[in-house]
Amino acid sequence: MSSSSTPSTLSTEVTSVLSREWIHKGTKAYKHAGFALFLVGFASFSLIYCVQPLLPAFSQSFQISPASSSLALSLTTAFLAISIVLSSAFSQAIGRRGVIFSSMLCAAILNIVSMFTPNWHSLLMARALEGLLLGGVPAVTMAWIAEEIAPEHLGKTMGLYIAGTAFGGMMGRVGMGILIEYFSWRTALGLLGAICFICSIAFVNLLPASRNFVQKKGLNLGFHMQMWRTHLTNTKLLRLFAIGFLLTSVFVTLFNYATFRLSGAPYSLSQTQISLIFLSYSFGMVSSSLAGTLAERFGKKTMMMSGFALMIVGSLMTLPSSLFGIIIGIAFITTGFFITHSLTSSSVGAESKQAKAHASSLYLLFYYMGSSIVGSAGGWFWLHGGWGAIVALTVVLSLFGIFLAVYTTHAKAY
Repeated sequence: MSSSSTPSTLSTEVTSVLSREWIHKGTKAYKHAGFALFLVGFASFSLIYCVQPLLPAFSQSFQISPASSSLALSLTTAFLAISIVLSSAFSQAIGRRGVIFSSMLCAAILNIVSMFTPNWHSLLMARALEGLLLGGVPAVTMAWIAEEIAPEHLGKTMGLYIAGTAFGGMMGRVGMGILIEYFSWRTALGLLGAICFICSIAFVNLLPASRNFVQKKGLNLGFHMQMWRTHLTNTKLLRLFAIGFLLTSVFVTLFNYATFRLSGAPYSLSQTQISLIFLSYSFGMVSSSLAGTLAERFGKKTMMMSGFALMIVGSLMTLPSSLFGIIIGIAFITTGFFITHSLTSSSVGAESKQAKAHASSLYLLFYYMGSSIVGSAGGWFWLHGGWGAIVALTVVLSLFGIFLAVYTTHAKAY
């Protein structure tokens, strides 16, 4: 613990594990929690990534470049990253479930409203605001899991939430791609918003009330700054944050510009055909659910390294012009991403001994900034070097990820 931390400030945060009333696997509460966590993962990620298959449509509709169209996603994740830090601190004062629910509900409503935006800039404003609203979901959800689920089930439960995010990411992409074959992209956005509105209502009725949450009303900025500083001076956590940055840098960049590659010659695939390739997300649902079990058998470090290695192999498989090879490569990339993301997420919760929401928010800040910064910067590589430059960029980033995974387990937690 940081030497600047005061025992009186942190005494209610550092609770004895033996005194906690955990939710255990096999109970009714665990089943309800599992379904609720799956729903929140689905709704939040489908809202975030629903615009990814629409990037070529945005380019045509608004007469903008591929790099400019990527802002529809990058702005969302950038504002999401900022909001995550603030909302996680806010949840310490008012409770986890309320923050998650209100964020989901308002974001779903805004997605419906965005179908009426008159021009490109107003759509970007709507997407940025949606990112701000969705910031109340990921870190607070991860903190709820770390606080309420029994430690022996933490990895598997986090995997279930990540599986929900995989399903949401898949259906946001696949569903939107199919819908715009029959409806306008505006109608498609509205329909998805309505579905996520229903999910938010189901979520708040399913998630069990917090048992171990300690409310901290009146916490000032100094406390939050102290907690963030404490986490950022923990070497192991800092490396986990960097891994999160690299994961989305690789994953989102590849998926952003794969849509442009596949819609052009020699493939000239339709939006529906491109969206069906995103069914590879089903591999992510399976791999994230199994990541905890595999880590128990082979070790977290080995599985995190394997995840990055799969992403490298998958990236290289997309270089030849074979469509079959590209599809298999995308499946490898997706599997590797969700294995490493699931394990890294659970590691952050396990390694942070206090202010878990603050630790989760910092991880997701790095995670989404990777998506925003490299996802948009990838447009320069696409413009000047084509798909080969995109692959080269992501392979280098993945190699750095392997390096971090090797040394993460050697750092000491506080």
